[in-house]
Amino acid sequence: MSLALRIDAITYCSYWCSSGMIGRAEPTGVITMPTAQPSFRRIVDEIVEKIRTGELKPGDKLPSTSELADMYGVSNNTAYRALVILHDRNLIIGQQGRGTYVAERPAK
Repeated sequence: MSLALRIDAITYCSYWCSSGMIGRAEPTGVITMPTAQPSFRRIVDEIVEKIRTGELKPGDKLPSTSELADMYGVSNNTAYRALVILHDRNLIIGQQGRGTYVAERPAK
């Protein structure tokens, strides 16, 4: 890449990056995209918070995968991924044909 073209690319990137349109430009002219929280993480965090505060109690039924997907505006796969993480953390249990429920908290 010629020096003039490289300077133009850095100037272009710096303009768009400073305007918030795209990620920031590195001095090398490499653009890095901003890191946004993945959608499944947002679902997990919100359900964990509801469990922590008692809004969701042990035995409460959670919305189905498709209902969660609709509520959060995500795909069924994304909602399912969130439920898998919650299950792996032993925060929810699934009962085949009945639904997904908040797990009982272990006795301390």
